Amino acid sequence: MDIDLFRFTLSTEVEMLFRIAFAALVGGVIGFERRRAARPAGIRTLALVSMGAAAFTVVSIFGFADGDGQFRDPARIAAQVATGVGFIGAGTMVRSGATVRGLTTAAGIWMSAALGVAAGAGMYVFALGGAAIAVAILLLLPRRIDSEEKGDAAG
Repeated sequence: MDIDLFRFTLSTEVEMLFRIAFAALVGGVIGFERRRAARPAGIRTLALVSMGAAAFTVVSIFGFADGDGQFRDPARIAAQVATGVGFIGAGTMVRSGATVRGLTTAAGIWMSAALGVAAGAGMYVFALGGAAIAVAILLLLPRRIDSEEKGDAAG
């Protein structure tokens, strides 16, 4: 009985670790803006969401090759990340009357997961560029101002 304890070369394992570390960086970039805006999901949360999505993607790409090196369907696991992370995002949303708070944070969590999948798939420029665009949107586009907030600012 021949047990192959280490299925991958050291360079492949390092590449896998680099992919999830890069995903943590990308998620952290978005999380930094969320932290700056004093929102509930910040650097650590978005870095971990992105890193987790990348880990699922890396495992789906490398972990399920059959005996002859052919990959099964790596998109199946990665596709479920979008669904699963939606539950995390839903937990950040709060409804109070007609006002819903936390939508942008939920969208940031979802985007961080998507960019984590991209980093896990080795799409580094895309992941970093996506994070830059997301941060630009968060910083440059105006927030919705509720009438209650207008009254507080005026008074």
